[in-house]
Amino acid sequence: MKKIAIFVDVQNIYYTCRQAYKSNFDYNKFWAEVTRNRALTGAYAYATDRRDGSTKADWDIGIALDVYEEAPQCDTVVLATGDGDFGILLNRIKNRFNTDCEVYGVPALTSDLLIDEASKFVPIDERLLLM
Repeated sequence: MKKIAIFVDVQNIYYTCRQAYKSNFDYNKFWAEVTRNRALTGAYAYATDRRDGSTKADWDIGIALDVYEEAPQCDTVVLATGDGDFGILLNRIKNRFNTDCEVYGVPALTSDLLIDEASKFVPIDERLLLM
């Protein structure tokens, strides 16, 4: 059974789903989809209560460090975000640890760099939204 670790950039997912679909992400559907027939090594969600965006960079660094540390322990990193800043990270963990990277993101609001670096890009669309 393949081992996965899940990382969710909560702010990014919330705002991109609201902007693109005027709806909210369904974490239960997401969880069911990504864990099906796979063993979980860890699941992490990153959010902040600062509305001015001043802690965004801190969370990005925290996510990156946690992904990098978890990558050698799993076969696949699942990253839910559209933030292109993580493209370099995905390239590094694929090359250094041979770890696959699945990215879940809203297609119109996900960085092309992130999509290109992902082993697999999974679009967030109606099937993963609260209706």
